[in-house]
Amino acid sequence: MAIQKHVYDAEGNAIYAVTENINYFLKTELVPASQAGVVNKTASVSAFTRRRYPGDPSPSNVSASTREYLYDPGRRNGAATPGSPFILDDGVEKRSFTYTGSFTDLHAFLVGDAAMDLRCYAPSASYDIKAAAQGG
Repeated sequence: MAIQKHVYDAEGNAIYAVTENINYFLKTELVPASQAGVVNKTASVSAFTRRRYPGDPSPSNVSASTREYLYDPGRRNGAATPGSPFILDDGVEKRSFTYTGSFTDLHAFLVGDAAMDLRCYAPSASYDIKAAAQGG
Protein backbone atom coordinates (compact mmCIF):
# COMPACT_ATOMS: atom_id res chain seq x y z
CA MET A 1 0.00 0.00 0.00
CA ALA A 2 1.55 3.21 -1.17
CA ILE A 3 0.35 6.78 -1.45
CA GLN A 4 -0.53 7.54 -5.06
CA LYS A 5 -1.88 10.44 -7.07
CA HIS A 6 -5.63 10.31 -7.90
CA VAL A 7 -6.87 12.97 -10.33
CA TYR A 8 -10.53 13.74 -9.66
CA ASP A 9 -11.44 16.40 -12.25
CA ALA A 10 -10.60 17.64 -15.74
CA GLU A 11 -8.49 20.51 -14.37
CA GLY A 12 -5.90 18.08 -13.02
CA ASN A 13 -6.65 18.59 -9.32
CA ALA A 14 -5.54 15.56 -7.36
CA ILE A 15 -5.77 13.74 -4.05
CA TYR A 16 -2.68 11.92 -2.80
CA ALA A 17 -3.76 8.87 -0.84
CA VAL A 18 -3.66 5.11 -0.46
CA THR A 19 -6.26 4.06 -3.04
CA GLU A 20 -8.28 1.86 -0.66
CA ASN A 21 -8.42 4.63 1.95
CA ILE A 22 -9.84 7.36 -0.32
CA ASN A 23 -12.23 4.97 -2.08
CA TYR A 24 -13.74 3.99 1.29
CA PHE A 25 -15.27 7.50 1.49
CA LEU A 26 -16.45 7.76 -2.15
CA LYS A 27 -19.29 6.33 -4.24
CA THR A 28 -17.21 6.28 -7.44
CA GLU A 29 -13.79 4.69 -7.08
CA LEU A 30 -10.76 6.78 -8.02
CA VAL A 31 -8.03 5.11 -10.07
CA PRO A 32 -4.38 6.06 -9.48
CA ALA A 33 -2.98 8.32 -12.20
CA SER A 34 0.09 6.15 -12.65
CA GLN A 35 -1.92 2.97 -13.26
CA ALA A 36 -2.60 3.86 -16.88
CA GLY A 37 -0.05 6.58 -17.51
CA VAL A 38 3.45 5.09 -17.14
CA VAL A 39 5.11 5.34 -20.55
CA ASN A 40 8.54 5.67 -22.12
CA LYS A 41 9.09 9.04 -23.83
CA THR A 42 11.89 10.34 -26.00
CA ALA A 43 13.48 13.78 -26.00
CA SER A 44 15.84 15.43 -28.46
CA VAL A 45 19.04 16.92 -27.12
CA SER A 46 20.53 19.60 -29.36
CA ALA A 47 24.24 19.88 -30.10
CA PHE A 48 26.25 22.06 -27.75
CA THR A 49 29.77 23.08 -26.82
CA ARG A 50 31.29 21.87 -23.56
CA ARG A 51 34.14 23.54 -21.69
CA ARG A 52 36.31 21.42 -19.43
CA TYR A 53 37.01 24.36 -17.13
CA PRO A 54 36.37 28.15 -17.09
CA GLY A 55 38.37 29.89 -19.80
CA ASP A 56 39.05 26.63 -21.73
CA PRO A 57 40.66 27.78 -25.03
CA SER A 58 39.62 24.64 -26.94
CA PRO A 59 36.11 23.47 -25.94
CA SER A 60 34.76 20.19 -27.30
CA ASN A 61 31.58 19.76 -29.32
CA VAL A 62 28.85 17.35 -28.27
CA SER A 63 26.67 16.08 -31.11
CA ALA A 64 22.86 16.07 -31.10
CA SER A 65 21.14 12.92 -29.87
CA THR A 66 17.90 11.54 -28.50
CA ARG A 67 17.33 10.02 -25.11
CA GLU A 68 14.57 7.86 -23.70
CA TYR A 69 13.13 8.33 -20.23
CA LEU A 70 10.33 6.92 -18.07
CA TYR A 71 7.35 9.22 -17.51
CA ASP A 72 5.05 8.51 -14.55
CA PRO A 73 2.36 11.15 -13.89
CA GLY A 74 1.83 9.96 -10.32
CA ARG A 75 5.49 9.82 -9.29
CA ARG A 76 6.56 11.63 -6.17
CA ASN A 77 10.05 12.65 -5.17
CA GLY A 78 10.98 11.54 -1.67
CA ALA A 79 8.60 10.72 1.15
CA ALA A 80 6.68 14.00 1.27
CA THR A 81 3.31 14.23 -0.44
CA PRO A 82 2.58 17.42 -2.37
CA GLY A 83 -0.28 19.76 -1.59
CA SER A 84 -2.24 20.69 1.51
CA PRO A 85 -3.50 18.25 4.13
CA PHE A 86 -7.12 17.34 4.86
CA ILE A 87 -8.80 14.66 6.98
CA LEU A 88 -11.99 12.69 6.30
CA ASP A 89 -13.89 11.21 9.26
CA ASP A 90 -17.17 9.26 9.15
CA GLY A 91 -17.23 8.40 12.87
CA VAL A 92 -15.79 4.94 12.24
CA GLU A 93 -12.75 5.59 10.06
CA LYS A 94 -10.56 8.69 10.15
CA ARG A 95 -7.94 9.10 7.40
CA SER A 96 -5.62 11.91 6.35
CA PHE A 97 -4.80 12.87 2.76
CA THR A 98 -3.28 15.73 0.79
CA TYR A 99 -4.74 17.58 -2.20
CA THR A 100 -3.51 19.88 -4.94
CA GLY A 101 -5.67 22.60 -6.44
CA SER A 102 -8.21 24.75 -4.63
CA PHE A 103 -10.11 23.53 -1.60
CA THR A 104 -13.42 24.67 -3.13
CA ASP A 105 -12.87 22.22 -6.01
CA LEU A 106 -12.11 19.42 -3.54
CA HIS A 107 -15.15 20.28 -1.44
CA ALA A 108 -17.41 20.30 -4.52
CA PHE A 109 -16.05 16.89 -5.53
CA LEU A 110 -16.66 15.43 -2.06
CA VAL A 111 -20.20 16.86 -1.87
CA GLY A 112 -21.01 15.21 -5.20
CA ASP A 113 -19.37 11.85 -4.49
CA ALA A 114 -19.46 11.15 -0.73
CA ALA A 115 -20.55 7.58 0.03
CA MET A 116 -21.65 8.45 3.57
CA ASP A 117 -22.11 11.39 5.90
CA LEU A 118 -18.66 12.58 6.87
CA ARG A 119 -16.68 15.47 8.24
CA CYS A 120 -13.84 17.04 6.27
CA TYR A 121 -11.14 18.76 8.30
CA ALA A 122 -9.27 21.35 6.23
CA PRO A 123 -6.40 23.56 7.43
CA SER A 124 -8.79 26.48 8.02
CA ALA A 125 -12.04 24.82 9.20
CA SER A 126 -14.09 21.63 9.31
CA TYR A 127 -17.06 20.91 7.07
CA ASP A 128 -19.97 18.47 7.44
CA ILE A 129 -20.63 16.70 4.14
CA LYS A 130 -23.80 14.68 3.61
CA ALA A 131 -23.85 11.50 1.54
CA ALA A 132 -24.36 12.20 -2.13
CA ALA A 133 -27.71 11.26 -3.67
CA GLN A 134 -27.79 7.87 -5.42
CA GLY A 135 -28.71 9.40 -8.79
CA GLY A 136 -25.52 11.51 -8.81
